[in-house]
Amino acid sequence: MKRLSVAIASAALLLAAMAVLGAVLVTKSRTMAGSASTARAVAKQASRFYASNPRAMQLADRIAARNDLDAQWTRRIIGSARVIEPIKKLVLPPPESGQKKNWNAYRARFVEPTRIRAGVRFRDAHLDALQRAEQQFGVPAGIIVGVLGMETLWGQQTGKIRVLDALATLAIDFPREHPRAAARSEYFVQELEQFLLLMHHSDSDPRTPRGSYAGDMGMPQFMPSSWARYGVDFNNDGHIDLWNAEDAIGSVANYLQGHGWMAGLPVYYRIAAGVSEPVLRSLGSGGLAPRHSIEALHEQGISLVNDQGQELAPHSLAELRLALVELENRSSPSLFVAATGNLQALTRYNPSRYYAMAVTELGAAIAAVSPQRSQGR
Repeated sequence: MKRLSVAIASAALLLAAMAVLGAVLVTKSRTMAGSASTARAVAKQASRFYASNPRAMQLADRIAARNDLDAQWTRRIIGSARVIEPIKKLVLPPPESGQKKNWNAYRARFVEPTRIRAGVRFRDAHLDALQRAEQQFGVPAGIIVGVLGMETLWGQQTGKIRVLDALATLAIDFPREHPRAAARSEYFVQELEQFLLLMHHSDSDPRTPRGSYAGDMGMPQFMPSSWARYGVDFNNDGHIDLWNAEDAIGSVANYLQGHGWMAGLPVYYRIAAGVSEPVLRSLGSGGLAPRHSIEALHEQGISLVNDQGQELAPHSLAELRLALVELENRSSPSLFVAATGNLQALTRYNPSRYYAMAVTELGAAIAAVSPQRSQGR
């Protein structure tokens, strides 16, 4: 019995020791697993920054060499940029829907009472700057106000994404499945480079500005190259600030003038009723490039009407050339207009003819409301 008791006690001690060892091994295993998990999390977090990306650092060195910048500065700034994965999907072309566009619905989204009232308030608050811009650049106040309203609702929606992150993502990791991936990637490399130059020359922190997912900035949503070329210090405070209304007004006017805006001409003339769609469509097959004279259109049975409702004489404005532009309305008849080169100038801001027409219509609706200086709006 004594031997049996000793054996039982020894077995108990052995089992207890094995239990303690097992607990130690489990704890160690959990600790190792936790450490591995933490390491993976740290690595994943680090991979979201471009500091660990060799291609990003090579780009930083190239930008520094091309522009006589401090390579440590370009490396530090580009290295602090974060990869934003959703942007890669946003820049892909949308799938073809197969449906016609709907001008009436598009127009109704932007030319509506709430937006018009907001535009009138902005116009009245900045009437002096708008008048100066019209005199200096030849672009009507209504067009400038229309552009700013379409772009950012007069500064209310300028974007919340760090411009540095957006430009770095699209310069370094532009989606390969895009049909023009190489050209678009190079475009964003140039925009990132221009952005860094703008920030460096103005002694600004490149990590601060916020904008759209494509890197557009400020009230007019300029890309860095447009800021550098067309930005205007319109309030004469010594620097260009595209989040400032006066600078935005002058910059939009300068941009449009630089892209062919013709002072004194409307964006389009209305076409008098009675012309069949097939005739208009055949004459409008040349795109937005103006190529028809008023006389030539008149010979085809097409009469044009100005804003005052007056029909243009066949021999008036002999040097003027127009484009017949179609705006689809789904199952309803299309709207056709005779566009001057000013419609084409607006499409250099945004390539959509529907956008250009909405800018024009929104600006006209705002201009139709008399200014109220005395109300201080």
